[in-house]
Amino acid sequence: MVWIILAGATFARGAPEIDTPPPFFIDDGSRQSLNVALDAQISWLTELDHTQQFALGSTRISSRKLLHTVRSFKELIEADLNPVGLNEALRRSFSLVKSPGRNGSGKMLVTGYYEPLFAGSLTPDGGCRYPLYGLPDDLISIDKGGRRVIGRRTDTGNPAPYWSRSAIETNGLLRGNELVYLCDPFDAYLLHIQGSGRIRLSDGTVKSVRFAGSNGLEYMSLGKLFVDRGIMELSEVSIPAMRDYFSDHPEKLTQMLHHNPRYIFFGFGDKGPPHGSLSIALTAGRSVAVDDTSWPPGIGYLVSRRPVLDGNGAINHWRPFGRFVVVQDSGTAITGPGRVDIFWGNDEYAEVSAGIMKEEGELYILVAKSSDELGDSR
Repeated sequence: MVWIILAGATFARGAPEIDTPPPFFIDDGSRQSLNVALDAQISWLTELDHTQQFALGSTRISSRKLLHTVRSFKELIEADLNPVGLNEALRRSFSLVKSPGRNGSGKMLVTGYYEPLFAGSLTPDGGCRYPLYGLPDDLISIDKGGRRVIGRRTDTGNPAPYWSRSAIETNGLLRGNELVYLCDPFDAYLLHIQGSGRIRLSDGTVKSVRFAGSNGLEYMSLGKLFVDRGIMELSEVSIPAMRDYFSDHPEKLTQMLHHNPRYIFFGFGDKGPPHGSLSIALTAGRSVAVDDTSWPPGIGYLVSRRPVLDGNGAINHWRPFGRFVVVQDSGTAITGPGRVDIFWGNDEYAEVSAGIMKEEGELYILVAKSSDELGDSR
């Protein structure tokens, strides 16, 4: 796997410099959303031990270096330069690390996620009988050789693997630990995939639910199952397409959802935006989830394409875009340097985009130039 450091880098370790021109930076998002994401990242990085190291491809970068990078980048943005001036300043002050992408192609799979709004109830009535569960008392997390292992507390004191999705839902193993009930089983499953959401109750009030933990079992993709069984081509797989399939084949629903043994537990949250794996409030259109064993929590520039909706909320066409993004989340389905998942928010556009995006793109990480080398913790 070759990590590409574009010409002009000052890094002494990692991939060799490549004489490849960087992209021309044009940002299609709002300045306000970018500032919100940057301020949140600066606050989070400020609280870290500045010698803490994060992965950046085949090398490491310190939190001190990341903080310097984000602050320097924000100062440039606040200078309100014209596009040519901004690009000249970025090339002068920052180095770019480009992902090797999928299979070394330099191209990434760009997907989206969102905060859904579903109908539900605090009691199992009115047809809302599909529960989301709170964090179980017997769920434990232990350190095993420097690795966190999630399991189930047993009488012997030795943790056992936690129950699978199928076991939990078939046998009612967590009965009494229900947090809220959804009116549609596929909605409940989607909340497990998105990790957070909002529940509209029958009286019109809305309660937020947030990720609280998981059973620690491997994530198995439902979309891949559709492809493996020959039900759909990869290009056809989307949330609306899967929903339509289950509407036509309700007898397939339970068995196919149980293909994924991973199970998510929830807690009630506040009215603000959901938080990513860094416990930072996510910013729509700016926060991205990546594999944190490949990427640091820094500033990136994402190039891909996104849908444009008509007045009825349907996709009218697709538009190329480039924008600065901030790494603030990760996910079990986001593995390797060839995946990036952008958070779109909680409105109609977010739902449509997250449900359909499987686009090709490129991601560059910005690192401020200075005399210290990449990975130096000074």
